[in-house]
Amino acid sequence: MDRILVGTCSWTDRALLDSGWYPPAARDAGTRLRYYASRFPVVEVDATYYGLPSARNSALWAERTPDGFVFDVKAFSLMTGHPTRIAALPAALRPSGRPQRMLRPGDVPRGVVDEVWRRFLDGVEPLRRAGRLGTLLFQFPPWFAPGPRALAHLALCRERLGDRPMAVEFRHPDWWRPDRREHTARTLADLRCDAVSTDTVEGPVTPPWATGPGPAVVRFHGRSPSWGTGSKEDRFRYAYTAGELESWLPRIDALARRADSVHVLFNNCCGTAAVRAAETMRELTACATATGFPAPG
Repeated sequence: MDRILVGTCSWTDRALLDSGWYPPAARDAGTRLRYYASRFPVVEVDATYYGLPSARNSALWAERTPDGFVFDVKAFSLMTGHPTRIAALPAALRPSGRPQRMLRPGDVPRGVVDEVWRRFLDGVEPLRRAGRLGTLLFQFPPWFAPGPRALAHLALCRERLGDRPMAVEFRHPDWWRPDRREHTARTLADLRCDAVSTDTVEGPVTPPWATGPGPAVVRFHGRSPSWGTGSKEDRFRYAYTAGELESWLPRIDALARRADSVHVLFNNCCGTAAVRAAETMRELTACATATGFPAPG
């Protein structure tokens, strides 16, 4: 199996479905996934951030994809400290008598949190059994800053996951500050967590080394100036140039030398921007694999 796997962060994004990228015959979920899997070897499941996964869907995904195809699954919002829609919880877990639409993690009883984790892990288990689970992606919010509480939460997440793969994306800039980045990398290595590299308008973030036993993950969010402030479409509306992608090749090569595999995923999900960027990156990495990656510089 190739060590550098390129794909996108979702194959069901509405903008992609409306873009014409899928052939007219791909009218249902199963046909679309089969088509996607014929073009790319990896995909990120982002719907699990908004609602808990189901074992039935995971089993269907495994059945509809070939050997070697893998799914990176994004952690449910409550698990990463994000506000969570009450309607996203299973009916039996929703609090009664609350007029607000959103819950913050501190508002949720421990028993409900435990049950959310159990249902999440049960929901992805068919992927794991089928050998289709790439990693579990924990994208922490911008207010998740370094400190004792954050480290305790990371350790608790690692404990709950057992031996399942875990990749961590930090949005707070202090984690990868030059004077702290090696400490962050050591912390993640001690917890057997893979550090996620990112590309945004703020610049590329690459950990100083591969930190965990699972795949190294690189997520391309686009370089929109509205990143972090605009609407969803504003934040992710960006088309990468071949030159911008080519500049990442030395970093991807460095990760591939230190990790078992590298998952390169495009999150600039606006129309066909993500799949087109993934197609270009796939060609660039294939060519570099055959002829040699460029040296850093």
